[in-house]
Amino acid sequence: GAYVALYQAFTRLKQEGYIAVDPLKSAVAAVSAGIVNREILLDLNYDEDSRADVDFNIVMTDREEFVEVQGAAEGDTFSKDQLDGIMLTAAHGIRNLFSIQQTAIDQMVFG
Repeated sequence: GAYVALYQAFTRLKQEGYIAVDPLKSAVAAVSAGIVNREILLDLNYDEDSRADVDFNIVMTDREEFVEVQGAAEGDTFSKDQLDGIMLTAAHGIRNLFSIQQTAIDQMVFG
């Protein structure tokens, strides 16, 4: 939601002549991902997060560039294969968020 709000604000500022160029370079979205009971989960709720063996926060641009990757083994260590799985799951979730963001942007009405 924050990216969509920024997009709307900068579009309005540009339309009204307050800024000449939109400062947004790409869309951005974030998810949490982790391992609970040996299963990779996306967007852990409070209960899942409190029981997670591994917990990550991942922020990406729509150009699939990373803004942040922060993770920790909280209850158990994790393997490279598990890390790869977390990253793939997070990237898939973030791509879905970009689609939702774009739908919201496409439905905006500027007056």
